[in-house]
Amino acid sequence: MHEQTVAQLAQGLRDKSFTSVELTRAYLQRISELDQNYNAFITVNEENALNAARTADQRLASGEATPLTGIPVAHKDIFCTRGMLTSCGSKMLGNFVPPYDATVISRFNEAGAIILGKTNLDEFAMGSSNENSHYGPVKNPWDTSLVPGGSSGGSAAAVAAMLAPAATGTDTGGSIRQPAAFCGITGLKPTYGRVSRLGMIAYASSLDQGGPLARTAQDCALLLNTMAGHDPLDSTSAVNAVEDYTLSLNKNLQGLKIGLPREYFGEGLDSATGEQVRAALKELEAQGASLVDISLPNSDLTIPAYYIIAPAEASTNLSRFDGVRYGHRCADPENLHDLYTRTREEGFGDEVKRRILVGTYALSAGYYDAYYKKAQQARRLIKNDFMDAFERVDIIAGPTTPGPAFGLGAKSDDPIAMYLEDVYTLAVNLAGLPGMSVPAGFVDSKPVGLQLIGPHFGEAQLLNVAHRFQQATDWHTRLPQAGGVV
Repeated sequence: MHEQTVAQLAQGLRDKSFTSVELTRAYLQRISELDQNYNAFITVNEENALNAARTADQRLASGEATPLTGIPVAHKDIFCTRGMLTSCGSKMLGNFVPPYDATVISRFNEAGAIILGKTNLDEFAMGSSNENSHYGPVKNPWDTSLVPGGSSGGSAAAVAAMLAPAATGTDTGGSIRQPAAFCGITGLKPTYGRVSRLGMIAYASSLDQGGPLARTAQDCALLLNTMAGHDPLDSTSAVNAVEDYTLSLNKNLQGLKIGLPREYFGEGLDSATGEQVRAALKELEAQGASLVDISLPNSDLTIPAYYIIAPAEASTNLSRFDGVRYGHRCADPENLHDLYTRTREEGFGDEVKRRILVGTYALSAGYYDAYYKKAQQARRLIKNDFMDAFERVDIIAGPTTPGPAFGLGAKSDDPIAMYLEDVYTLAVNLAGLPGMSVPAGFVDSKPVGLQLIGPHFGEAQLLNVAHRFQQATDWHTRLPQAGGVV
């Protein structure tokens, strides 16, 4: 069962080929036996998962099921989950058990999906390798000496290792798409506001967005149908109506215009990765799409703008973790100042501290105009580049990452090199656009991702293009061998 997609498993449940209890137990068994090789999960929800599976079987028998009823799903440990540890991969929240569910969790529960557990991540979603977690690094199922990408590396590794058929993630600057590329699966970052952020513990509030990771575009469409929609309790939630993202998956690509930014195919792109991406684009061209050369002239502003704006918002969001209300608290503080400083020193890891310091500096008196305000002006230029491009093309395509997954520890001591791993993904978040990564081949037996970028609320078209590509290729069906996966 574990090699089947979400769509195949849903059909199997409807056909009574197996029960949700049998399916859930099979995945829990795989987690028990194999996750020691990957460290993809922080918390496993065995008892509650089996109870939910029994309820799902009753719904299936009564004919009241949704497409996801009875399907096991893993959730990134950044979504508040009632009665279950929600740590954000940090010592700071190592004892935090929320009294409520995030909207995303509630919607999966209402659909009858089964929560297998909570997946590992870079602390507070800050990282590109999943080496920044308090619970240790996650390892790539294709080669356990490699990183899985971050920050949603636990979710990506869980899906790639078939410890879960699908998982949720969050994407602030590429944190769904980059691990999807490194782990050879499909990941979708929706338009900002398309998925509720309520109960999704914030890193950078104007950039964060939840989305699905799965083996196929069809599976991502099924998950997005459940995740998307207006949430009146989230002021950043879009009111746009939600369509059924599965209905347009098979639309032909005749006449589709795909923009290829010259900035994404130049210096910095690994040549072998570029060849795989170009081969993928030729497949789309063979299906009737036309490839159009375009330019995103302010692309060189992306990294400096992002690494001012995101840390600035992080320094504000993480100021709440002070040892007073919830989370980690230092022992025997001498006074209030000692409580604050020692709690934050003990509770946060190095990368989180680094970003808090950068963000606080950028927002400080005398530097706000020079840094934060300038970064926001650059953000507008970056967004305008995309808007101009979408006047000429329907979607934009290119590599998800500059190269395939790198080794554990290879870039841990070089934050700048680590930040450059997100050079092709950051701008999508700055502009609030939807983007996704689709398996597009291999370089030295390591997966490579094709990134697709659409206009605001263009998820259906992205999923259509990805699905048609996957109908014609088999990259998404390849299975890793490392750590006893298969």
